[in-house]
Amino acid sequence: MFKQQVSNIVALKYFPLVLFIFSFILISNLIGLLPYGFTITGHIIFTFQIAFSLFVGITLINFFNNKLSFFNLFVPSGVPKPLVPFLVVIEVVSYLIRPFSLSVRLFANMLAGHTLLNILSAFIFNIFKQYAIISFLPLLFIVFIVVLEFCIAIVQAYIFSILTCIYLNDIYNTSH
Repeated sequence: MFKQQVSNIVALKYFPLVLFIFSFILISNLIGLLPYGFTITGHIIFTFQIAFSLFVGITLINFFNNKLSFFNLFVPSGVPKPLVPFLVVIEVVSYLIRPFSLSVRLFANMLAGHTLLNILSAFIFNIFKQYAIISFLPLLFIVFIVVLEFCIAIVQAYIFSILTCIYLNDIYNTSH
């Protein structure tokens, strides 16, 4: 995964960071699936803190490694000169939005899934109190949702790591 996203062999020194991020987010997501578990990735401030820290670190490393050629990241190649100012503004805005999109993606998926499980579990509990015989069918539905949430927890950790690799790739490839 790392070698596919980061084309420079020198970037392998960042592999432990990406592995730690993947492992940490995966374990945090899975802890929330345990009974009485609490997922810290279901809170926007926590996910934003991780994404913003990575964004600042990668930007600083990129700037110190590439000096002024860092700004080539914002100038698309092969574009007519009159369009360059508009595209530079768009590229800068898209670059600055990275930590927000990274954090909101993880937060929203974890919060939505865990909220759905909480609502369905309360619903099943109320059905079980009144109609114990037919509560078996909704219980199967809960098991299906838990398996789906397990898969989503893995996929979200993977996506966060892949996007971190893509952002690390900008350190070594500042041109479009």
